[in-house]
Amino acid sequence: MLGVLGKAVGGVLDGVRDRVTASTRGLFAHAPDPLARTLEFRGDPGLFGPGSATWRVVGDPAVFIGGLRALLVQAAHPEVVAGVADHSRYRDDPLGRLSRTSTYVTATAFGAMPEVEDAIAMVRRAHVPVRGTSHRGRAYTASTPAFAAWVHNTLTESFLVAYQTFAATPLDPADADRYVAEQTTVGAMLGADPMPDTATGLHEWVNDHPDLAPSPGQREAIAFLRNPPLPPLVKFAYVFVFWAAAATLEPGMRARLGIRVPPGGIVVGKAMCGFLTWSLGYSPAWNVSLIRAGAPVPEGMFRQPIEDRYPAAAEPLTD
Repeated sequence: MLGVLGKAVGGVLDGVRDRVTASTRGLFAHAPDPLARTLEFRGDPGLFGPGSATWRVVGDPAVFIGGLRALLVQAAHPEVVAGVADHSRYRDDPLGRLSRTSTYVTATAFGAMPEVEDAIAMVRRAHVPVRGTSHRGRAYTASTPAFAAWVHNTLTESFLVAYQTFAATPLDPADADRYVAEQTTVGAMLGADPMPDTATGLHEWVNDHPDLAPSPGQREAIAFLRNPPLPPLVKFAYVFVFWAAAATLEPGMRARLGIRVPPGGIVVGKAMCGFLTWSLGYSPAWNVSLIRAGAPVPEGMFRQPIEDRYPAAAEPLTD
């Protein structure tokens, strides 16, 4: 009797995992897979490689919360958010923008070098026409090193804060600094400057940035991020992601953005990341990149099958 009950419970849990996996993959299916050809580059570790802090941070489910946190923080810069408001289709195609951002992050973190270079080139091309004037009369261009630095550094800092807050095993201080230093290589390829290379320096640079101020673009972006047009079930989960992301902001940044959060956001975020780790495991991009690099794949770490996306994953590494 207990055996039958155990099998029934196991079947239910497997069904939950399958539904969560399918729903999550669907969110990011609005852009081509940036690693679709990655196994053609066997032996290529990419920018960072199997032992990097970057693979550990970006491969964790906490990255979902970190990505939303970055969008909140980026809205605090009037010229950067004006560029988004004037040139992005995020209002009409939020899942498309989410997928494109995920594609860039996945390619630069886990891709073989040709995939990294393609992703950087695509972003640089997209930035060329992004130019204009903010509400306070300052000119902006997306390729300006200081503006590129704001986007790059806030993304790096938000991923790190989310990981340190919600991941099962946070980085020690040396590895946190190593992650930030690793990320400066991506920023340099984008032409970003300046780029702090320690966790403390990065956190201070973001939160004490002198150019931040309220703006119409900020109000519009925060209002959208509070209530984006998403399918009902996705929207239900999104509310908790927003709550957790907002809870990790410094009080001064929350006040600057006009965000108030009820208590418990950190607890909610930890519970959500624990559930996602149980249901999804770690990133399949991390999994296939280990295979591409010829590195060992730890047992039990990756729950999502990758053979449907990467049929060559079952082939051994050859000289």
